[in-house]
Amino acid sequence: MDADVIVIGAGIVGAACARELARAGRRVLVLDAGPSAYRGATHAGMGHLVLMDDNPAELALCRDSLQQWRALAPEMPEDCAYTPCGTLWIAANEAEMAEAGRKQAGLREHGFDSALLNAAELRDTEPALRADLAGALKVPSDAIVYAPNAARWMLQQPGIRLETAQVRAIEEHGVVLHGGSQRRAPAVVLAAGLQATDFCPELPIRAKKGHLAITDRYPGTVRHQLVELGYISSAHHAQEASVAFNAQPRPTGQLLLGSSRQFDTTDPAVEWPMLQRMLRRSLSYLPGLADLNVIRCWTGFRAATPDSLPIIGPHPTHPGLWLAVGHEGLGVTTAPGTARLLAAQITGAAPPFDARPYLAQRFEELP
Repeated sequence: MDADVIVIGAGIVGAACARELARAGRRVLVLDAGPSAYRGATHAGMGHLVLMDDNPAELALCRDSLQQWRALAPEMPEDCAYTPCGTLWIAANEAEMAEAGRKQAGLREHGFDSALLNAAELRDTEPALRADLAGALKVPSDAIVYAPNAARWMLQQPGIRLETAQVRAIEEHGVVLHGGSQRRAPAVVLAAGLQATDFCPELPIRAKKGHLAITDRYPGTVRHQLVELGYISSAHHAQEASVAFNAQPRPTGQLLLGSSRQFDTTDPAVEWPMLQRMLRRSLSYLPGLADLNVIRCWTGFRAATPDSLPIIGPHPTHPGLWLAVGHEGLGVTTAPGTARLLAAQITGAAPPFDARPYLAQRFEELP
């Protein structure tokens, strides 16, 4: 055997799974096609570590993961850019302010600190926002991280071997590479994001394309991750192409802007009408953006399941194959919790929280 576990995919989810399995004493081989191949969500995304609470399963996974990110922060090198900036969920009107109050009550019920800011407090906190906003919910436990470097650091931990190789097929007790050679292990973890359907086309994973833009350096323009409260419905419930305001202060002094969602396309081209919609949405919240230079725009693809929860656990019909896929826009946030839950299932340890909501068997279309 080449390893105890083979992990397909060196993005943040695969890297976290490899690290957790190595910590459990397993010899881990990570296979990734390398930088010349398709760049996944780890390289394209914003790296927002955010407490999402659309449902109890999402909250449990985010809670466990954010606790782990905070514990990892002192160990990570500086280039991982972990920054505990917190999130402001922006309320544009009184109806959204009421939603902010409901969100705060739900977080308080589960022991999370947050604070409602009225309009004046919001202006004092983030003066660059337009003046007529109703307020915001501040969640101080949220943070940001530069996910590509965090994944690279995780893969440097003892017990992990990284091999640049393109997997052609998954077999029982191993994989076949392009060129015909094999790598053998009792367990294989599929953590390849949207490309997971290349190996398991039966998985109900759908592409959601997103655009992002980053500005030149303007230190101090904003201090928190800023997200409109309408983002929640745009992110998880909209079925048509949509945009929402999302602005992140990078440690470099740049502003990273999102977000957009388009369905069922894997064309990586920047689409100017969609980018224009997204930037106009950003301008409606941060009018001063009109005077800033955007220096780069790009796209990426989220791998989404029908219920917006990832698939974590054994494949229903392929013994020895384990799944860590379908994280949509929360892969960076939930990578450590995913890894702990999956490693517990593989090793037979007690799971850190209930694994049932994430199992593949919840989808009727799976065999």
